[in-house]
Amino acid sequence: MTGAGQPAILTLNAGSSSLKFSLFPFGNGTAIAGGQLESLGTAPRFVAKNGTGEKSHEENWGEGRGPKHAGDALAVLLAWLKKTYPEIEVEAVGHRVVHGGIDFAAPVLVDDIVFEKLKALEPLAPLHQPHNLAGIEGSRAAFPGTPQIACFDTAFHRKHPFVNDVFALPRSYFEDGVRRYGFHGLSYEFIAGKLADMGIAEPETRVIVAHLGNGASMCAIKGGQSMGSTMGFSALDGLPMGTRCGQIDPGVLLYLMDQRGMGPKEITNLLYKESGLLGLSGISHDMRTLEASDAPAAKEAIDYFVFRIKREMGAMAAVLGGLDAIVFTGGIGENSRRIRHEVSAGFQWLGIAFDETANAANNDLISTPGSKIAVYRLSTDEEAMIAHHTRNLVSNEPPKKAALKPHG
Repeated sequence: MTGAGQPAILTLNAGSSSLKFSLFPFGNGTAIAGGQLESLGTAPRFVAKNGTGEKSHEENWGEGRGPKHAGDALAVLLAWLKKTYPEIEVEAVGHRVVHGGIDFAAPVLVDDIVFEKLKALEPLAPLHQPHNLAGIEGSRAAFPGTPQIACFDTAFHRKHPFVNDVFALPRSYFEDGVRRYGFHGLSYEFIAGKLADMGIAEPETRVIVAHLGNGASMCAIKGGQSMGSTMGFSALDGLPMGTRCGQIDPGVLLYLMDQRGMGPKEITNLLYKESGLLGLSGISHDMRTLEASDAPAAKEAIDYFVFRIKREMGAMAAVLGGLDAIVFTGGIGENSRRIRHEVSAGFQWLGIAFDETANAANNDLISTPGSKIAVYRLSTDEEAMIAHHTRNLVSNEPPKKAALKPHG
């Protein structure tokens, strides 16, 4: 699929136990390849797909072998890309970075100063930011001189009204950056663009997008702009997630410190890694496992997940002053018929007429023609959004090309 010296954009999404990637032509077009290295440090697995979505490579190392972290995974990935697409020339690398803080409301070219500013934000996203930056660091070493573009999950939400971003703390805290940022912005931006392509983006169109996955949040969008998010200062707030707690009374944290003697590290581990669906069920963080289980605790965890979605959906509808459409996206939103059904059934009183046949078939539109509120199931593509931003940012200057080469 490549021609001689084909220019391309590489996108990277580095996490604590995975490295997702996509390879796009520099001009507009669908991905040439994509995939991920997952379960790093335990039983690593590498799966890649070609541009038509067919599996083109799979490698399993087994327990205790293979790449242990994002740096190792990047070396494996680059060696594979070099072998599989030898004529590709990477003109820019786009990175998902979870937190942009106050300073970064749009994609940015990463230099040393920018990198240090992003590093200072690590305490605000401890599960993501360090790994995102490790991906940038490794990519800068692998492609010296090639533009590295940081694309932020917080950027889409930066035009919120003041009341949607502030906490009722002394004003100085807001000015210092203690505010609601919102996350999953790359996904929401992609869906907003997709809705516009479908003709669903009039200035007054009110949409709630539910990005449901191991990380989960919801966004109130009006006329293509984010008006509110269930996530706040960190990626802990709002909906319960795979291992994260979601909304919690801050008094609980004071109790854990004062009465249980728990320190910051213990509380961080509890809230980020031991809670959510895993903590409630005691079985798994994976919705597929819980849906297949007959255990009462699995059902209760799912019930709470659905309850919180419905509760937050009501809040987002209030932010918008009404509702015209709901979109389910993300790993759970796109694949769990049960979650889509149970959430939508809770809003029949709003005029939602759910189409069970369309839902079972995973159609894009899963409400009936007569439904007062349209309900959609749409696939998101954060990598395509990263490639779009990267292409736009570097296209005004002659790009510096770098042949793919193994790292390390």
